[in-house]
Amino acid sequence: MSQTVLVADDSTLRLIQETYAAYEVEANGPGMVARFKLPHATVTVYRSKKVLFQGAHHAQEASRFQRGELAPLSSAPSNELKSSVPDDLPTASVIGSDETGTGDFFGPITVAACYVPKEKIELLQELGVKDSKMLTDDAMRDMAPLIAASCIHSTLTLDNPKYNELQEKGYSQGKMKAMMHNAALNHVLRKMDGAPYDYILIDQFAQEQTYYNHLNRSKDVVRDRVIFATKAEQIHVSVAAASILARFQFLKALDALSERAGVTIPKGASAKVDKVAARLLRTYGESELKQWTKWHFANREKAKRLL
Repeated sequence: MSQTVLVADDSTLRLIQETYAAYEVEANGPGMVARFKLPHATVTVYRSKKVLFQGAHHAQEASRFQRGELAPLSSAPSNELKSSVPDDLPTASVIGSDETGTGDFFGPITVAACYVPKEKIELLQELGVKDSKMLTDDAMRDMAPLIAASCIHSTLTLDNPKYNELQEKGYSQGKMKAMMHNAALNHVLRKMDGAPYDYILIDQFAQEQTYYNHLNRSKDVVRDRVIFATKAEQIHVSVAAASILARFQFLKALDALSERAGVTIPKGASAKVDKVAARLLRTYGESELKQWTKWHFANREKAKRLL
């Protein structure tokens, strides 16, 4: 099979994973970190930082990252990444769900689902609810309790020890997120106790079929009136509210970790994160650091080298 192999730095690896997130499938092979099945190519990321492009469009896909800037996705039109969005969705009664923490070395993954009936849309807008990426951490700390008091919701946390256990068993991040979204949506539906809703809107991180494939062994899979869309926080305020609730829970977890570690824990996976990880590695040892981080991230080895 025709193929191209790249050796990528950490920023390019993150870019590759973000670019192809909607195409993620199970990565069960030796040394695999992630695997993505595109219509005309397969992309596999390995712990060694090698990225293998295979298939008819392997060269075109690899060239997108060799040039140093992201070219348009040639092998799949953007409308394949999301379901058709009904015209009345922005003003409908919707259960939205979103997640955060997936790209952070320290801290958990958190997922939230939030039910916003149409009569509460204006209230949340008046509170300033919008995409969490457009808000400061302090604003979200203030806003999240108001959202929680106003709307039926569920927030779930996948802590680092359990995350690492699942990852070592071969679970991809996509599978973990799908399971958490499904669980959060079930929790909200039970709390609603039959209250009417028009749609369920999931901020899309995988193709619809891939999402449900991740749930093939799960019970009570939520399917009724489910819509997947990228940038869903900008489509309906319920997803924006869920993104704030998820981020608030993630920030609380980092606060607790910072207090336990005796140092402010940074977000993300930057060189600053590597330095803090090296300091904690020296102070607490490898077994303790593993309890606080997503252990398969490249930051682990970079922190060891800094020692």
